[in-house]
Amino acid sequence: MTRLSVEMLAADAVEPITSAGHAQLGVAVLAGIAVIVLLITQFKLHAFLALTIGSLALGAVAGAPLDKVIVSFTTGLGSTVAGVGVLIALGAILGKLLADSGGADQIVDTILAKAGGRGMPWAMVLIASVIGLPLFFEVGIVLLIPVVLMVAKRGNYSLMRIGIPALAGLSVMHGLIPPHPGPLVAIDAVKANLGVTLALGVLVAIPTVIIAGPVFSRYAARWVDVPAPDRMVPARASEELEKRPGFGATLATMLLPVVLMLSKALVDIVVDDPAHKVQRVFDVIGSPLIALLAAVIVGMFTLGRAAGFTKERLSTTVEKSLAPIAGILLIVGAGGGFKQTLIDAGVGQMILDISKDWSIPALLLAWLIAVAIRLATGSATVATISAAGLVAPLAADMSTAHTSLLVLAIGAGSLFFSHVNDAGFWLVKEYFGLSVGQTVKTWSVMETIISVVAGGLVLLLSLVI
Repeated sequence: MTRLSVEMLAADAVEPITSAGHAQLGVAVLAGIAVIVLLITQFKLHAFLALTIGSLALGAVAGAPLDKVIVSFTTGLGSTVAGVGVLIALGAILGKLLADSGGADQIVDTILAKAGGRGMPWAMVLIASVIGLPLFFEVGIVLLIPVVLMVAKRGNYSLMRIGIPALAGLSVMHGLIPPHPGPLVAIDAVKANLGVTLALGVLVAIPTVIIAGPVFSRYAARWVDVPAPDRMVPARASEELEKRPGFGATLATMLLPVVLMLSKALVDIVVDDPAHKVQRVFDVIGSPLIALLAAVIVGMFTLGRAAGFTKERLSTTVEKSLAPIAGILLIVGAGGGFKQTLIDAGVGQMILDISKDWSIPALLLAWLIAVAIRLATGSATVATISAAGLVAPLAADMSTAHTSLLVLAIGAGSLFFSHVNDAGFWLVKEYFGLSVGQTVKTWSVMETIISVVAGGLVLLLSLVI
């Protein structure tokens, strides 16, 4: 995101591109968001175009010169892609290696072989959470659907008893845990510490995924008692491979970037001396770029080579992994442009001025803003990016831990009540063969539980750290 310091914003050291008052700026923000919502929901316009047009609308209503608005938007887009674009690409490569090599199948089969009966929902949430670390939500669903259908059919389970824990694991990882795009963008926007955010995110994620997954699935299975749809289970990657990676090697590869980033956070806390050699080393190897790059390089051997991939096959796998993320990169970039337009128009300072007299905690405010944008646009990513841009100035006087909690509050709010304007809603509905009403009773309620529980845990943590 923008490299402009939040402290400078808070001190009003940046001259806004407009001299509009708070009322006009408030109307401009609502107009910009309304344009984005209308274009996405009613005109079915791609989120990249909607965010671009919405940014121009915001600037126009705020009375800013359009040439300056364009500069703000392009600056924000460029800095956002520079900040998180490479990380998204590396995550996509790692996810593709994991899927194509059969490594994901190996983890799934190993865990399922050791689980049964009442333990199966817990096994599913564990599988989804582990697989969900390096994968985008949509990719994770496609990867897990065959497993969910197979387990439900083979064990004669209710589809919801198996499917909800898997969806909960994927959704929680997507909304709260870097290196997923939403959390990464929010971390960059509010200048949070990635390692601390990752550690606190895991702390919040564990109880959240338990409540929204295995626990809620009991009730979801009663409300919507449907069997697995009688359809052909898609072929799994490992069925066409002569061999596949081992369980230990696959798990170690997937967890490598997380371990490296957490190690950096731990060293930062223990050593706490930027000039110390140990801390400098871990500052490098624990940076997201190096951590993910290391996992990709290691994965080429532990996943690709272990599956018998030739150099040409590895090259093809990497190439195919990058094409699908073009849209994600453009949406995230345009979201960064919208955020920069918000900041340069003076919206950040406006929120600071107005919120001084409010008794509502900053974390709750961040959650509520993300909830509102999520309900309006249906996109967790758009909600995260927009909310992060609006509340970024509030992080100026926060401690490192509370800045990370601000990121998690935004992430939690961005998952609230998925409904008909969310692509994920339709993805779940079609894959599981549900009606719209059944999808609302299960998937939408599950997303709301995740949002409320995670948001509540973030507020509780803010009282003790």
